[in-house]
Amino acid sequence: QVQLVESGGGLVQAGGSLRLSCTASGRTFTAMGWFRQAPGKEREFVAAIAVINPVTSYANSVRGRFTISRDNVKNNLYLQMNTLKPEDTAVYYCAAARSAPSLRLRSEYNYWGQGTQVTVSS
Repeated sequence: QVQLVESGGGLVQAGGSLRLSCTASGRTFTAMGWFRQAPGKEREFVAAIAVINPVTSYANSVRGRFTISRDNVKNNLYLQMNTLKPEDTAVYYCAAARSAPSLRLRSEYNYWGQGTQVTVSS
């Protein structure tokens, strides 16, 4: 049974940092990523990383502020978020794919975590 469990969310002031973690179990994946969903909005792509060839992809809104990384031994995924802004407030979801050629399409991801809340105050 595949499980993705996120941790590390919380409340932070604008300009601060948070590190999200995702522990995956149950199988191996070709790609893993982070998506987020703010109230009243669609779930949107944040960042992703391919497993074998560690190519990364970022949404324009977070590039230069967020860094995605992966520990293949522990099967963990991380998202280091710096210089946080109020507009980064959302529930952040870890996702994993059996095959994700684009890395960015929500439809390519087969497995999802339960989400962790990130709130950035101004």
